[in-house]
Amino acid sequence: MDALCHRTILHVDMDAFYAAVEQLDHPEYRGKPVVVGADPKAGTGRGVVSAASYEARKFGIHSALPISKAYRLCPDAVFVYPRMERYCELSEEIMEILGGFSPLVEKLSVDEAFLDCTGTKRLFGPPEKLGAAVKAAIRERTGLTASVGIATNKSIAKIASDLQKPDGLTICPSGSESEFLAPLPISCLWGAGKKTVQYLHSLNLQRVGDIAALSIEVLERKLGKIGRHLWYLANGIDERPVTGEYEAKSIGEELTYEKDEEDGAVMEATLLELSDRVARRTRKSNVRGRTITLKIRLEGFETFTRSKTLERAVNDMFSIRDAAMELFRRFNRGGKKVRLLGVKISNLERRGDCGPEQQNLFGVGIGLDHPRKEKIEEILDGLKDDFGSHVTRASLLGK
Repeated sequence: MDALCHRTILHVDMDAFYAAVEQLDHPEYRGKPVVVGADPKAGTGRGVVSAASYEARKFGIHSALPISKAYRLCPDAVFVYPRMERYCELSEEIMEILGGFSPLVEKLSVDEAFLDCTGTKRLFGPPEKLGAAVKAAIRERTGLTASVGIATNKSIAKIASDLQKPDGLTICPSGSESEFLAPLPISCLWGAGKKTVQYLHSLNLQRVGDIAALSIEVLERKLGKIGRHLWYLANGIDERPVTGEYEAKSIGEELTYEKDEEDGAVMEATLLELSDRVARRTRKSNVRGRTITLKIRLEGFETFTRSKTLERAVNDMFSIRDAAMELFRRFNRGGKKVRLLGVKISNLERRGDCGPEQQNLFGVGIGLDHPRKEKIEEILDGLKDDFGSHVTRASLLGK
């Protein structure tokens, strides 16, 4: 139990995720009430709200509310259909970011996850710095905000992430679990459904501390198994581990310039470096990918992605760079400066699942799939492992 008390568990919950993505992709929606869901049909539509921006919530609109009622509450809101493909794309990027803080990421849904960051203090600092770093990484790479709860167990971390939304960071220090939980409403406990809460209120039990003060036997008699479960959570006891090592569906690297950049040569050098880093991570993960994506964020925070799918899966810098460079050169920036560049590889395949290698017909040169190219890349990986990051390609020395 002592070891469990020293765990560092994070719950990361994106803020009004679907609506926030719509505001991100459509700057004209920012600051306006946005409702994601079915067509309201001027108040006669069927269906429900999937998500509501914080501006819309001021009118009493929330998820699962009938869309017709949402329209009546705020007919001037922006009503949009859900775009699950886009939400899943950004979710994948967020999970990849979280994977940079811990190998143990448990994805609960498209917009929330647990991380077990036990033992990472030397890497990321105390919980305050760790939480701030996670939030900053998500905001910098996606333009979205997340609320983070940090505690010694999953239940309290999940409760904590909800207490200071949006863009919140709430920490329950080890040893203060009971004090932290006591004043909170019973409804915050995981598993306390509407009917259970109503029944407990009828017994004059309003706060988590009221539950914790009862004996476990009393709660079991009144509620059965759920009574025991709630007693443990009310007393800050939750031994469930963060399960399921997250397997990324893509591998990406990004760079944000200190000052918005307009020099094309500088940006192409950046793409070369990013492609090299992506290729190295891809080989380390023993995968290849078919789809290369360029991410470009312009001044003013407008963000665009462009993708190219190759005939064969690759994991070498040259192929990734060539695809990223082609996408970059074809993109019309309209004379605007660039704030951020990113390169991502997706549509991943395990190397053993990629099929037989197609060799160069005459065995000369280093073609796209020639084993000599991959061998060169692997030798460079080994040198970097042995001698550090100062071992680099000659093509990167001019940066």
